[in-house]
Amino acid sequence: MSLDVRQIAVLTDNYIYLVRESETGAVAVVDPAVSEPVLAEAERLGWRITHILNTHHHNDHVGGNQAIKQATGCTIVGPRADRERIPGIDVAVGDGDVYDFGAARATVFDTPGHTKGHIAFWFADASALFCGDTLFALGCGRLFEGTPAQMWKSLGKLKALPDDAKVYCAHEYTQTNARFALSLGEDNPALAARAEEIDRTRAAGAPTVPSTLGEEKRTNPFLRADEVALAAALSMREAAPVDVFAEVRRRKDDF
Repeated sequence: MSLDVRQIAVLTDNYIYLVRESETGAVAVVDPAVSEPVLAEAERLGWRITHILNTHHHNDHVGGNQAIKQATGCTIVGPRADRERIPGIDVAVGDGDVYDFGAARATVFDTPGHTKGHIAFWFADASALFCGDTLFALGCGRLFEGTPAQMWKSLGKLKALPDDAKVYCAHEYTQTNARFALSLGEDNPALAARAEEIDRTRAAGAPTVPSTLGEEKRTNPFLRADEVALAAALSMREAAPVDVFAEVRRRKDDF
């Protein structure tokens, strides 16, 4: 079993993913903000959409649900904790559930913080993590409906996954996130090198997503709130990791 992932850039900075499972030909759309580019790309590839996988209810993740379902008859899978806000939902899933899409098996994590009902889909056999707006390349989602403690716990679930996990997040925020991470003043050569590479990548018009979880563990300040070097840079050496995380999130909100 393998997953063929195609990335579709839409709106200002969103990514929608078309994911084809090789054995059965099942095709999932992850977080369709809009429908037209998705349907056009599926037609171009000769892929028949069978599923939509939604991570959370925001319109730039579910706005294309109904039109795609009407056009294809696909099954919409989304968070049980927020099912009333997922248009057209057929299957509700939550923490620890396993969902089979074709021959591909996803483990579901509840990852509240950005929204109350956010989930992530982890395809272990393909090392593919579809994390919506919980984890970004060098960032994490704003806390619109959750608390720092909730988001820190959610990020901890994702941080526990293997370093080679590909992080298919939903937005191209990486260059701004890199500038923010550098502003925290930590001596982190890996971050400095990554920021330079991001600038080169964006100058060439190429995406910075997906990243790998290993990269995020080394350079993403939102995953590193439990590391002494970052806490020291913020003059919070004695603080609890969740408090360091909350301070990093506060600073990013004001950045």
